[in-house]
Amino acid sequence: MAAAGSVQKTDEEWRAILSPEQFRILREKGTELKFTGEYDKFFDEGVYKCAGCGTPLYKSATKFNSGCGWPAFFEGVQDPNR
Repeated sequence: MAAAGSVQKTDEEWRAILSPEQFRILREKGTELKFTGEYDKFFDEGVYKCAGCGTPLYKSATKFNSGCGWPAFFEGVQDPNR
């Protein structure tokens, strides 16, 4: 059973809207190599959203440099409508 609010698409539909890298990460549980992702050292103001469905995930104000090589946030968006 799908989680409430989840987006249901076939792999073919996901491939049509995601880049090959996004598909690998979002649909096949892949990851980027440490320190290579475009958002590791990106600190512009804004909201980070899911590349697949557009759901707000994190606010830039909660991002911090963890030194681990991937973006890190101390809190996720609690209410996407805020």
